[in-house]
Amino acid sequence: MAQKQLHSKAGRFLYNRYIAGDPKREEQYEEEVINAEIARKIYQMRMKAGLTQQELAERIGTSKSAICRLEDADYEGHSLSMLKRIAEALDKHVEIRFMPTKRLRTA
Repeated sequence: MAQKQLHSKAGRFLYNRYIAGDPKREEQYEEEVINAEIARKIYQMRMKAGLTQQELAERIGTSKSAICRLEDADYEGHSLSMLKRIAEALDKHVEIRFMPTKRLRTA
C-alpha cells in the first residue's frame, strides 16, 4: 500500500530500505500516514472555509491551541467526537471506511 503512495524514487528507496518487510515499522508508518492525512484535511477544510484557528475553535467550543495540535501531523490524539464537531462546524460529515489490508489471509 505505501508503495503506491510514494511518488518519488527517494521515498520508495527509503521505505524499502528501512520499513518494508518489518511488520512493526510498517504499522508505525501507516499510523503516521493516517495522522498526517487527518491533520492535512483539517487544515485544508479550515482554510477553504476562510477561518482562522481561533474562529474554528470558537465554533466548536475549544481552544486555538487544540486546533493547532489537531493540525499537527505528529499529533496522535484525534478522537471521533472531535472530528465530528469540526466537520459539523465546517458543514461536512465524517466518513469512515474499512479497507482491506495489503496482506490477504488465506485459510
